[in-house]
Amino acid sequence: MLATQSVPRPRSAPVSFDEGIPRRWFGDLAVPSHIVNGANLLFPAGERFFVRSVRHYLDQIEDPHLREQVKGFFGQEGRHAQAHERFFEVMEAQGYDIAGFLATYERIAFGMIEPASTPELRLAVTVALEHFTAIMAENVFREGLLELAHPTMKGLLLWHAAEEIEHRAVAFDVLKAVAPSYPLRMAGLAMATLMLGGFWIAATGMLLQQDWKRGERGSFGAFRKVDTRGTIAERIFARGIKEYIRRDFHPSQNDVDGLASGYLNSIGIA
Repeated sequence: MLATQSVPRPRSAPVSFDEGIPRRWFGDLAVPSHIVNGANLLFPAGERFFVRSVRHYLDQIEDPHLREQVKGFFGQEGRHAQAHERFFEVMEAQGYDIAGFLATYERIAFGMIEPASTPELRLAVTVALEHFTAIMAENVFREGLLELAHPTMKGLLLWHAAEEIEHRAVAFDVLKAVAPSYPLRMAGLAMATLMLGGFWIAATGMLLQQDWKRGERGSFGAFRKVDTRGTIAERIFARGIKEYIRRDFHPSQNDVDGLASGYLNSIGIA
């Protein structure tokens, strides 16, 4: 029997962007900085898509506890989107031209693909993406992946990771309640994998190309100070797919709640 998940509580990001953040904020290295920057560019519009996809089914959710979880999920995702958009301003102040990429990303993902997809498929894509983000969050805590990060970015990302762990099962439980189809869940996984992988590579490449054009080539391959036990593909996508394709999979099978609560308690916002 799976434990009943708690109701997610929205919290404000425990950071301020007033302090200057260097362009290479991750250990003075370009590649890891832009891998995370690339994901940051995807978060705000992506998380608003998650909210739209789940909200479509709000009136069909009969379980009062799940309805409360969904409302907490909406609050957390909304605050995540706002906080990561604030970092857009930091990136632009650092000299990065991100408007063109964001316009293209949003036009393709949410102006073309989203309206062409059924509500059930949009929810299934959301569920798969929530699983991938929960795995990212777990890795951040278990492996200490942000030890070299600038304090502001470390605080932003750890807060986000903790709340992703808290609400990791909400969208899944909505899908299970309104459209419990294994083929649908697999279709969502396929689309989510292609979209996240493709847009993330494109965003990271766009930022690295701008550094290259500015003549900033000194540390493109310098992962010497970064833990490299496995690639992103192995840590996130391969593991995520392997878990998710099990017919009996549920996000709460991964015992990670203590990672989130421990961190939130440590900074006084549990």
